[in-house]
Order: sequence, then C-alpha cells, then structure tokens
Amino acid sequence: MGIKIYHNNRCSKSNAALKALENSGANFTIINYLESPPSLQELKVILKMLGITPIELMRSGEAIFKEKIKGKNLTDEQLLSAMLENPILIQRPIIINGDKAVIARNEEAIESII
Repeated sequence: MGIKIYHNNRCSKSNAALKALENSGANFTIINYLESPPSLQELKVILKMLGITPIELMRSGEAIFKEKIKGKNLTDEQLLSAMLENPILIQRPIIINGDKAVIARNEEAIESII
C-alpha cells in the first residue's frame, strides 16, 4: 500500500512533514488534498485509522468553520459533507502508512508512522 501524505504546500507543518518523509528515504505519494480531496469513503477510512470523530479532524480556526459549523449541532454525516465540500477544513498533514495514520503536526507523530 505504501506511505501517503495528504499535503498542503502552503502549510508549514505540512511542509515539515514532507521534508521528514523525504529525509527518511521512504517511498511515498503526495496527495494535494485541496486539489484532489478524499472521497467520502476515503475520509471514513482515514477517520477510522486515526481513531477520531469528524469534528476532531476539522480545523476549527478556519473562517468557514466559524461561519458554518461552530456552535451548531451537526451530525457526523453533515460534518463529513462539509469537509468534502470545503477540504480546507481537514486537518493537515495526514500521513498514512499501511493501516496506520497520524495527523503529523509534530516530529513524534511523524517518527511514529515512518
């Protein structure tokens, strides 16, 4: 299956994770998730691998989150739909290796997956 990174090249944390993958010498695939968002099924698989709920995968600091999600009692399906329509809401970077995944925002998370 190999390693995949859901990457946003405008994000310093995502760029740091990408650099760590490059330095590790591992083979990996870069998915620019803003241009090629995951499908609903892929998003559900990622959530299961991460062991978190849809709201935990969302970037609560984004304007669209504050505008359309914050303070509302939305179902998991509604939250998933919001992430599919607005992939900027998805936490980044996400690294998947086999059947494991991490939100790779720090060095420990990155090292745990590669």
